[in-house]
Amino acid sequence: MDELKNIAQEDIAELISIVGEEYVITDLDSRKDFGHDETEDFNYPPEVVVIPGSVEEVSKVVSYANSKHIPVTAIGAQTGLSGGALSVFGGIGLSMKRFNRILDIDERNYQATVEPGVITQVFYDACKEKGLFYPPDPSSWGSCTLGGNLAYNSGGPKAVKYGVTNQYVLNLEVVLPNGEVIWTGANVLKNSTGYNLTQLMVGSEGTLGIITKAVFKLIPHPTEDLTLLVPFTSAEKACAAVEAIFRAGIVPAGMEFMEKDAIDWTLKYVNDVQVPTGDDIQAHLLIELDGNSQEQLFQDAEKIAEIVEDYDAKEALLADSQAQRDALWKLRRRVGEAVKSHSIYKEEDTVVPRAELPLLLKGVKKIGEKYGFKSVCYGHAGDGNLHVNIVKADMSDQAWNDELPKGIREIFELVKSLGGTISGEHGIGWVQKNYLDVVFNSANMAAQKAIKKALDPNGILNPGKIFPDA
Repeated sequence: MDELKNIAQEDIAELISIVGEEYVITDLDSRKDFGHDETEDFNYPPEVVVIPGSVEEVSKVVSYANSKHIPVTAIGAQTGLSGGALSVFGGIGLSMKRFNRILDIDERNYQATVEPGVITQVFYDACKEKGLFYPPDPSSWGSCTLGGNLAYNSGGPKAVKYGVTNQYVLNLEVVLPNGEVIWTGANVLKNSTGYNLTQLMVGSEGTLGIITKAVFKLIPHPTEDLTLLVPFTSAEKACAAVEAIFRAGIVPAGMEFMEKDAIDWTLKYVNDVQVPTGDDIQAHLLIELDGNSQEQLFQDAEKIAEIVEDYDAKEALLADSQAQRDALWKLRRRVGEAVKSHSIYKEEDTVVPRAELPLLLKGVKKIGEKYGFKSVCYGHAGDGNLHVNIVKADMSDQAWNDELPKGIREIFELVKSLGGTISGEHGIGWVQKNYLDVVFNSANMAAQKAIKKALDPNGILNPGKIFPDA
C-alpha cells in the first residue's frame, strides 16, 4: 500500500471485523477505481474502501471512524459532476453498492421503500410496471443511483413539470456521524412534526449523514407522450421561445436546450441518431409532452409550432415512434459525454428564472470572449438550468489555470444578478465551493456551518466539500 495518513493497520483489522475481509479493499489500483467521479480528471483514492451490507454495519463503521477522527466519504455510482465522491482527505471510502434493493412498492399508498444503491432507471422501470411514476430522471439515470440523487437533490428533464428529487422524499433512514441511526420523518404526505430533517439531508452531499433507506412518494404514470425537436436559427431566440410556450399555458414534461456545437459534437459521438442540422441552425429545443389524452397532446404540439414561428424556428420534427423518441432523448443524454470526449473541459451548472435564460446565454458568450474560452451550452431550459461546458481547446495552461477561474466567477456573478444560483442539480462539492460567497453572505454561511458542526462535530463526513477553503 502507499503511505496512509489516517488509517493504521489496527483500523484495517477493525473494519474487517465489522464487514468481513472480502469487503475491505486496500490495494492502490482498486482504490483508484473508487477515487474518481465524472468531474474532470480528478482522482483522490480513499486509503481504504469499505463495502457494508447493512445499516448495522454502516453504523459500526461510522461510529468507529468518528471515535478515531477518520474521514468517511460515501461513494455511490461515481457519476457526479462536482467532485462530491472524491476522498480528498483520504480516510474511508464507504461504497454503498451493496445497498441495491427495491424493498417494497406499495401500490395502495403510492409509495416505495428502496436502498440508496438502486439505479434510478431500474427504479423507474419497476414503478412503471405497476402503473406508477417516479419522475426524477438525471441524464445519467441509466447508471446513477438514488443515493446520489438524494445527496445532490438531482433533477433531470422532467423537473420542469414534476419537480426534483426532494419533492418525492417522505422519509429517510440515516446513519448520523456518531453512528446513531434515525428515521428523519414519517411515511405520510403531510408532516409538520418538528424540524424537517428529511429535507435537510436531501442535497447535503453526504456531509451530514449516510442515507441507508428512502421512502419515496409515487404518482400515476401518464399514459401518453409526444416528443418534438425544434430547430432554431438563433440560440438566444430558442431560449426566448421557452418563456413564450409557458405563457401560452403549456407545461411540457421536458424542455431541453442544445446549442449547435452540443448537437454537432454529439452526433459524431452517437452515430445512430438523425436530426436537422446545418449552418443556419444554431440551436434546438427538445420538447416532451405527456398526459392521458393523445388528442390534447397534439393540440399542444400544434400550439407550440405556432408559437416558435415567431422566434425564427424551422419546421419541427415530430417523433413518430417510440424508437425515434428514444433516439432523440439518447442524443440529449449523451451530450455531456460527447463534450468530455472532445476536449478537457469544466462544466458549470447554472440556473436562473427561465425568462432570464436568453440574457444568461448572451452573457456567458460575452464573458467567454473576454477571457478567451469557448463554451458549449445545453440544459433544462424549461426550468432555467443551463449547463455551461467550458472547453480548453487551444487555451494555454496558464490561461486555463489562472484566468479561467476569474471568468467562471463572472459567470456566477451574472447568474446571481439575474436572480439565479450557482448550481441547479450538480451540487457544490469539491469544485464549486470557493465560489459559494457569490451567492451566500457571511450570516448564511455561518448558519450552514453551524448545522454541520452540530451534527458532525469532528468533521468526519465528506470533509473538504461545500464550504470554501478560507
